[in-house]
Amino acid sequence: MLRTLSIRDFVIVDAIELEFAAGFTVFTGETGAGKSILIDALALALGGRGDASVVREGAAKADVTAEFTLAETADGEVDGWLQQNEFASEEGVILMRRVIDNAGRSKAFINGVAATASQLRELGEMLVDIHGQHAHQSLLKSEAQRLLLDGQAGLQDDLLALAGAFKSWRSLARQREEFETNAKNVLLERERLEWQVGELEKLAVKPGEWDEITNEHSRLSHAASLIEGAQEALNVISENDANDTPPMLSQLSALNQKIGKLVDVDSSLKPVLEALEPARIQLQEAVYALNDYLSRVELDPARLHQVEDRMEAIHSAGRKFRLAPDELPQELETLSAQLRQLADASDLDAMRAQEGKLKASYLALAQKMSKARAKAAQALGAAVTAAMQDLSMSGGRFAIALNPCEAASYGVEQVEFLVAGHAGVAPRPLAKVASGGELARIALAISVITSSATATPTLIFDEVDSGIGGGVAEVVGRLLKRLGQDRQVLCVTHLPQVASQANQHFQVSKQSLGNKTVSAIDGLDAKNRIEEIARMLGGLEITATTRKHARELLAL
Repeated sequence: MLRTLSIRDFVIVDAIELEFAAGFTVFTGETGAGKSILIDALALALGGRGDASVVREGAAKADVTAEFTLAETADGEVDGWLQQNEFASEEGVILMRRVIDNAGRSKAFINGVAATASQLRELGEMLVDIHGQHAHQSLLKSEAQRLLLDGQAGLQDDLLALAGAFKSWRSLARQREEFETNAKNVLLERERLEWQVGELEKLAVKPGEWDEITNEHSRLSHAASLIEGAQEALNVISENDANDTPPMLSQLSALNQKIGKLVDVDSSLKPVLEALEPARIQLQEAVYALNDYLSRVELDPARLHQVEDRMEAIHSAGRKFRLAPDELPQELETLSAQLRQLADASDLDAMRAQEGKLKASYLALAQKMSKARAKAAQALGAAVTAAMQDLSMSGGRFAIALNPCEAASYGVEQVEFLVAGHAGVAPRPLAKVASGGELARIALAISVITSSATATPTLIFDEVDSGIGGGVAEVVGRLLKRLGQDRQVLCVTHLPQVASQANQHFQVSKQSLGNKTVSAIDGLDAKNRIEEIARMLGGLEITATTRKHARELLAL
């Protein structure tokens, strides 16, 4: 639950530190005093949108920190999220902080570690549920009604699966429709690809073949000069019988023998011998390599002709496809893949069969969704109807209709809220029959009921009781207090009947300090609560009668 809220330089708030308790807490004060600003500040710390306009005039930045504590009986969802995102929590305490400077730059922190606004929102949704003062207006929209019912039924995961199935089905359906429309163009493209693939398959160029045959061509075309040069080198090194000069290897061997004898006389010549011996060994290795090379190289005009023909065929294909010769194998793979894809796509019967399977899968999920919605609609309708009896709508009835519609990502029905204001009248669409006061009461009943179904530990109601009063307001106060027995409830209200039910009461006021106006907030004791409730009952002039009435409300 929310333990403390620290606000600095936010709109008209200078510096406020608030401590909260469990149960039902209210904020009251004159219109414009800044009651809802407190909720806005908390929403900012929970990852809400914010810009430079939230920074108090003349200040460098707005800074909001909310401290939460987790109950020992918590289900572990929050702890699991903190561990997964590496935001360690000490002794069940969570600190959420948001800073926005006067240039609009935003910083976010969770337990002192830098975070993103989206991470604040994700964590905040597990800790706090805020019902705004305009919530009843959204109830008039069909999409909002569907989202509320699906949320109450816990269908979020099912909705994701249904949307994925719908996307897969409609994507293939569009592909099939495009093929039927452009069948002639697809056929021409397929014929072009088949010809290109056939040409390249016939040529059958292997990866790396172009480099291999160019090397082989170079070797074959220069075979005579290669043989002549290798033989000449061999003669010079070891087989020089053409003149009186002995070969290099013979000379070096003789020199080694001579130096070896001199080493016996003078050992200082030993380094010379050690340098010459490796040279003799290297020359001998060169002789072996040259003999091996000459045994393999031969003049082969027939093979040279074959290689030249292959090179010309590959080079010609490269010009035809406007590619370098060594790029032809990759082009064959690319074109073959395109042809396979087009062949699969152009199999109309197979496409229709697959489309039918995807549609059947979607409809099965949609039918499951419809059953879950019908069950949730009946339960929510009965609960809201029961609440209406306590909210001065005796005999009234609330129902939820599921009207068939074309298949969509959310299913095959539209959700519509229906209401009958009194007995004997058939329920009609909420937007057409509910007055402003009735709509506010129904919205409040739905908010309380849906909040009871959620595990969120802190609930905030921002003037959701607007448009009601009298005995109904007293019932609303009791509803909120009852809700506060199971979780923490914070409420901004202008109704004394609601405020009198609270376990904790804060008064918000505006003060002038020099040339600036700031918002102040004070926790009220028993005596000051009487004064505040009396003010809410009687306006600016507080009389003995209003004080007496205030004491009576508090006594209740």
